[in-house]
Amino acid sequence: MKQYRNRTTRRRPNINAREKYANPFEIGYSKRKKNSSFAKILTVMAIAFFVIIAGMLFFANGQDYINEKFGEDSFLGSIFAKISKNNSAKKQGPEFNLPFGPRRENILLLGVDSNGADSDLWVGTRTDTIILMNIDPKTKTVNAISIPRDSKVYLPDGMGTQKINAAHAIGGIKMTVKTIEDTLGVKIDRYIMFHDEGVKEVVKALGGVDIYIEKNMHYDDYAGKLHINFKKGKHRLTDKDVVEYLRFRHDANGDIGRTKRQQWFLRGLLADLKKPETVIKIPKIVSVTSKYVKTDMTPYEMTQYAALATHFDMDNIEIAMLPGAPNKHGYISYWILDPEKTQKVVDRLIYRQKTDVAKEHYSASIMSSPDKKAEANKLVKALENNGIKVICSGSTNSTHSQFIAHSDYVTVDYYAKLKKEIPEVKSQQFVYQPDSYPCADTDFTIILAGN
Repeated sequence: MKQYRNRTTRRRPNINAREKYANPFEIGYSKRKKNSSFAKILTVMAIAFFVIIAGMLFFANGQDYINEKFGEDSFLGSIFAKISKNNSAKKQGPEFNLPFGPRRENILLLGVDSNGADSDLWVGTRTDTIILMNIDPKTKTVNAISIPRDSKVYLPDGMGTQKINAAHAIGGIKMTVKTIEDTLGVKIDRYIMFHDEGVKEVVKALGGVDIYIEKNMHYDDYAGKLHINFKKGKHRLTDKDVVEYLRFRHDANGDIGRTKRQQWFLRGLLADLKKPETVIKIPKIVSVTSKYVKTDMTPYEMTQYAALATHFDMDNIEIAMLPGAPNKHGYISYWILDPEKTQKVVDRLIYRQKTDVAKEHYSASIMSSPDKKAEANKLVKALENNGIKVICSGSTNSTHSQFIAHSDYVTVDYYAKLKKEIPEVKSQQFVYQPDSYPCADTDFTIILAGN
């Protein structure tokens, strides 16, 4: 039986460095149908599930409401009874009583497509969204690594070289878990899978989601019956619109751009879930998730994660995508993982390794949209007055503000300290990106996006 190392000891990702610039090839699985389902937003669905539970508890007067809607002896009724008991005892004991103790857990989030049949939703489906979350109950923090679905990996059991999203179609959840464990050198504790139809149904239940679309999107696929026609700007996306928005990949960024749009959709969905009027829609949303969610978590574990999720701070969630480069062989596109940089991402976000010392001097880049030039100039002066050298200032057409850490010395803790010392540094999505620099080779980049 395979033995895993102690969690404090990392195992190197199983990536052949010689393949970094090799021409890739594909073995053993058929082409995906053009009308296959849209890209999944797994992080959205996982956190949404937890937010739904918390919302039902805190906005609907707790247990009486749940018993009335679902029944006292129902699955959800038992969940909320335990949450209510924990919530009422907050001041008398610890906030969480996780069944696995205070140690960190690795949760694998998978979004699966349609298999084109009316049979089992989970058989023969590809995992088009793969996110590995590391949850630390002690610090109440979450790190998340997005794994591009086109990543070229070795599948176990002699299945050869494949795209990572083929593992589930070939060998189900067991092969998917083993592939990721072997590739990244990690131990996966639990998994949660969501079917793509669930995303559509949740948006339908909410009556739409507010999204700012960063560019004009136009694409027609008559064979696949896909027609995308969005203009740049604010939109209230319907369930049909969301399918088109999340499937769009026909620009210079390809599938990597689609992965980033999943993150923006996440924030838009969470904003809608937090609205008070959402409470009356919760029964419908819960019925959707119960149909389209598959997990190896017990109900008790779900209640504990739900309680923990109420303490998550979106500004303290560190995210990263596995570094690499696109490579195409004929009609087949791959994402070739960079071994060294992938190791750095895993060490930082999964094993939570930190540098013991701080740098004496930091450098920064500032990217801003045209309507944020004045704010950018003010930020440059504030940073330089605090001893941070601004090496590069540039323009961007991005519509999403970010704080991007390039150096290992720039952590979430450093960012929190920076915001306190320099009020001009606002709260933004924190991203670890060691493989590319929007402006220059600096310790971090601040993107000030406008409309």
